[in-house]
Order: sequence, then structure tokens, then C-alpha cells
Amino acid sequence: MSEQSQSFSTDKAPEPVGAYPHARKVGNLLFLSGVGPRKPGTKEIPGVTLNEAGEITAYDVAVQTQSVIDNIRIILEASGSSLEQVVDVQVFLTNMKDDFPIFNKVYADTFAPIGATRTTIEVGALPTPIAVEFKVIATV
Repeated sequence: MSEQSQSFSTDKAPEPVGAYPHARKVGNLLFLSGVGPRKPGTKEIPGVTLNEAGEITAYDVAVQTQSVIDNIRIILEASGSSLEQVVDVQVFLTNMKDDFPIFNKVYADTFAPIGATRTTIEVGALPTPIAVEFKVIATV
């Protein structure tokens, strides 16, 4: 890894579900890996009810969205940045039709004052039983 590039991981955020760091700094930019709503240090997913087979029986996208934002805050701060330094957000939703208005309200409470750019995409599934995931770029 070059002197200009540095990876960050923190045990205060949920453990990545794959072989990647929480974030990588290149120059004055910080690129976060996809961040979901899982609670740090556990497998618990706020706002998700699973049956015994591990299938989603109910979920609350507002609770999940707030949990994602909380996890992003933790990762940014551990990497020397902050929510106020976010410049771009990619959002992945598994149900755009039903979840977008609720997600958008929770998102706006935090990000509207920041003015970050955003792209929101509907996906068929995410790697864990979640309804929302963010990918973030911030300055350091």
C-alpha cells in the first residue's frame, strides 16, 4: 500500500461480512465499504425480525436506515472524518416502491444539511437479511 493510501477498520463498527476494510483513505478522500445496519459486536440487525430459518418476516426500514447512519458515523470518526465531510452516498434498497419515502425522510434528517450527492438503487438482495446499505465517500 502506498504512503498516500491507508486502510481503516474499527471494532466499534459491525465486522465486515467479507475480506475488506471498513474504509480506505487515498489522498484526502475516504472510501467506505458498504455499510449495513447490523449492531457492532453482534449479528443482531436492528429493525429486522427473522424466523427460525433466518428469513425476514418483518422489517422497519426507518430503524435500519438510522442504524446504517449510526454505523457510518462510527467508521468515519474512527478514520479521521465525520458525517459533515460526506460528499457522496450510494444507497442500495431492496424495495424501492415501499421503502423509499420512509428511507428518504430518515436520510434527510441527517444528510439534507450536509448537501452530499446521492444515488439510490434498488437491488434484488443484499449479502445479509437487510433492506438498506450505504456506500460513502468523504473527505479527511
